[in-house]
Amino acid sequence: MIIGIDGNEANVQERVGVSVYVLRLLEYFQTNADESTQFVVFLRKAPGATMPKEKKFFRYSVVPGVALWSQIFLPLQLYIKNEIDLFFSPAHYVPRYCPVPIVVTIHDLSFFYYPSEFRKKDLYQLKNWTAFSIKKSELIIAVSKTTKKDIVKWYDIDDKKISVIYNGFEKKAEKIEDGSILKKFKLEAKKYILYVGTLQPRKNIVTLIGAFDDYCKTHEDLKLVIVGKKGWLYDEIFEEVNKLNLKDKVIFTDFIPDDEVIVLYKNAWNFVMPSLYEGFGIPILEAMAYGCPVISSQKSSLPEIGGEACLYFDPLGKTDLIEKWYQLAQSTDLYNKLVKVGKERVQTFSWEKCAKETLELLKKSTSHD
Repeated sequence: MIIGIDGNEANVQERVGVSVYVLRLLEYFQTNADESTQFVVFLRKAPGATMPKEKKFFRYSVVPGVALWSQIFLPLQLYIKNEIDLFFSPAHYVPRYCPVPIVVTIHDLSFFYYPSEFRKKDLYQLKNWTAFSIKKSELIIAVSKTTKKDIVKWYDIDDKKISVIYNGFEKKAEKIEDGSILKKFKLEAKKYILYVGTLQPRKNIVTLIGAFDDYCKTHEDLKLVIVGKKGWLYDEIFEEVNKLNLKDKVIFTDFIPDDEVIVLYKNAWNFVMPSLYEGFGIPILEAMAYGCPVISSQKSSLPEIGGEACLYFDPLGKTDLIEKWYQLAQSTDLYNKLVKVGKERVQTFSWEKCAKETLELLKKSTSHD
């Protein structure tokens, strides 16, 4: 069988979230490609240097095109060449027309819960194109049980069409001296709280900043480090820092390389995931892997992913989060337990497991024909 894949999400320089997911799948597919299971990866532009290399049964097909690529340019290529047996879209949108069965991955439906975070044009596209993808696909992959429930709820789909395959996680090699990175950001080990993620409203960063402001009135040596690139509607986050006069205590790093993020995880007093909605929540696994205690919002998929390895708080106000910081500060046993259980929890997730289950599902979908 020949599987066609939309690989565009992976073909970027700064990979976060879905881009990492697609790259890890492509790496596994490349390693496991053979005569019986071949892959054609469709891209808008030539593959970047960090994409998996082509080999006999794993190759790229560059289909130039700009707007409406998946709706016009890609379908034309699929019909003209007609060389695949199955099409896999690992990120929500499928070709408008396709001569073969389709499998799609849906990561989250945050746009239903937080529509005000999206521009009207993007919101219309997300709702309607996702609806088309779900209807058109033979099988659907959801990255968590929470996402599966949301798909059934919002799109009235038979849940037998949906398989839950959790995202993976892998602990990366530690390559940099901790001291140089801490010095770069003017930090001391265990004297800062860490957040990692895109800057956008549903990440609930304003609540985190407000809670930090209250807590550091009695813990003046603490800082808050916010790692991540600007998403959208992020002005309020910076305004809150200015309003509370926290410019010396809240550090925005923007996007930084994985090596540097690892050092920040390893040396943080704790990691906070304050999100109001997540389809999965990889940063909590990253924090656990590097021995950083996690305090997480109890919303959406986060308790499903974090299990017993996190302290959970109600993210709709700052009081509960502040209380969790006091608990952590007062109990070395609690701190050590979160570190230990977190490292155990991470072992249940791997990119190899995710990719292997995904490939098995793709093979299964063609056997339905």
